[in-house]
Amino acid sequence: MFKCVIVCTLSLYLVGCNSDGADPTRELHQIFEDEWAFRLQEDPLFATSVGVHDFNDRLPQVSEEAEQRRARFRQELLGRVGGIDRDQLCPKDQVNLDIFSVQIQSKIASFGYRSHLIPILADSGFHTRFARLSENMPLVTVRDFENYISRMQAFPLYMKEHIELMREGLRTGLTQPQVILEGYEGPIQAQVVENPEESVFYAPFQNLPPAVPNAQYERLRNLGKQAIRGSIVPAYAKFLAFMVDEYRPGARTTLGASELPEGRAYYAHLIRHFTTLDLTADQIHQIGLKEVARIREEMDEVIQEVGFEGNFAAFLHFLRTDPRFYPKTPEQLLKEASYIAKKMDGKLPTLFKTLPRLPYGVEPVPAPLAPKYTTGRYIGAPIGSTRPGYYWVNTHSLESRTLYTLEALTLHEAVPGHHLQNALRQELTELVAFRRFSSFNAFGEGWGLYSERLGLEAGFYTEPYSNFGRLTYEMWRACRLVVDTGLHDMGWTRQQAMDYLASNTALSLHEIRTETDRYISWPGQALAYKMGELKIRELRARAEKALGKRFDIREFHDAVLLNGSIPLSVLEDQIDLFIEQYLKD
Repeated sequence: MFKCVIVCTLSLYLVGCNSDGADPTRELHQIFEDEWAFRLQEDPLFATSVGVHDFNDRLPQVSEEAEQRRARFRQELLGRVGGIDRDQLCPKDQVNLDIFSVQIQSKIASFGYRSHLIPILADSGFHTRFARLSENMPLVTVRDFENYISRMQAFPLYMKEHIELMREGLRTGLTQPQVILEGYEGPIQAQVVENPEESVFYAPFQNLPPAVPNAQYERLRNLGKQAIRGSIVPAYAKFLAFMVDEYRPGARTTLGASELPEGRAYYAHLIRHFTTLDLTADQIHQIGLKEVARIREEMDEVIQEVGFEGNFAAFLHFLRTDPRFYPKTPEQLLKEASYIAKKMDGKLPTLFKTLPRLPYGVEPVPAPLAPKYTTGRYIGAPIGSTRPGYYWVNTHSLESRTLYTLEALTLHEAVPGHHLQNALRQELTELVAFRRFSSFNAFGEGWGLYSERLGLEAGFYTEPYSNFGRLTYEMWRACRLVVDTGLHDMGWTRQQAMDYLASNTALSLHEIRTETDRYISWPGQALAYKMGELKIRELRARAEKALGKRFDIREFHDAVLLNGSIPLSVLEDQIDLFIEQYLKD
């Protein structure tokens, strides 16, 4: 699967192909265009995020009927793709065809397993994404604000359709596990406000931009308040009642994906989807155990280095309880994260030949999300927007936010991790649209974990406890291979997963609880990090061995990043080509 060679014509890495040739090439690109146009029309929120503003006044339909319509269209596309003679395509389009086919097949399979009936995770969902609507669409002109108001007015139907899907999930046993839904009502309750001006949806009306005439201020603000009072608040109130009265009480009491209808086959599908590899749950579990053992040896070396007297468990207890390792204020945590990020900014030219134009900022995780949210996350910027990307840092429960892991977290989420990789991908305008906006978890999260290790080469982790923090983050990702497969294929309990994380990592106990619930709610996704990082490190070692003194880390990183987000086997072909071309020069 995916086996092909990428031919580069625009540069060593950015691939090009003449699309004016034979009929198979024209037909393939017509398929790409048809799918892209369909996707934009079907998902106006996605269209806005990629800079297409024809549907800015609309929301997607998410009814069962709409999902079936999309599935039928994808089946038709797959039939058309099957009629393409792959051998008559240039190498670049062979890659495009392979990636496109697998993406369509994966979406069809997901629909077959009815995954759309579970539109929420342990810490987020469609409702939390919608609460950030104003950040993800242009708000400059009067028309922009009218579109924003129209979307708010359309929200009750959008909510109603989601609730109907989730009710069907209750009926068929396709729900999130009940145990992870404790406290879930917090972010929903935050949107049920008495005064519209206190709503996050009203924030854009507080300071209207210069392009909006003064004469329009009162009208737009009144319409905004009416939409919040008449549409937003009632819709969130209905969702709150549904979650409290119906969903949580009726949710399944089982835990793993294997307990869902067709659960084992579904989890096998998720493994392929998130890792882009043909591996079984048991194979991944064993890889995880091996990595845990290797990393543990390195952690023991650090414990000896600092002269700690006690065993591994005692050292973890020391890290979890000593106040020196925790910020005293949210501002301290944000300032430290910002300093680390800025320090790495200055190191990037030594590691990267190509850097993105888009800047990024550092902000706290929004308060309503923070209690059940992960430690940090990168939030990208919509195409053509006026805002940067953001590195979110969770400032909730400061007693659980370890300073010794902050370097690793920052390098993963900001630079050279997710911001650098995603911002570069958005700027690859030479790629066909579906490739430019594709995102493979194993590639992106593998790159994020690889980026943590790059800190060693850039002069970070000079303090032993910080290096232990890096190792505990790597251990965390190795443990995910064990825990995720344990939960979803081997019948592990929630407590068993938390105990395994607690005994092998220096994560705080609060983080261990929220992370375990995340893995339970999102089967397979946690596998992407370590599997992707292992492949990138394997390919780098291959290039270093083959090229010897000619190996250039900046060129290698271009070879990894400048084809966008791709399956790991395509990445392997790309690095083999990189090596081959270097040896020829």
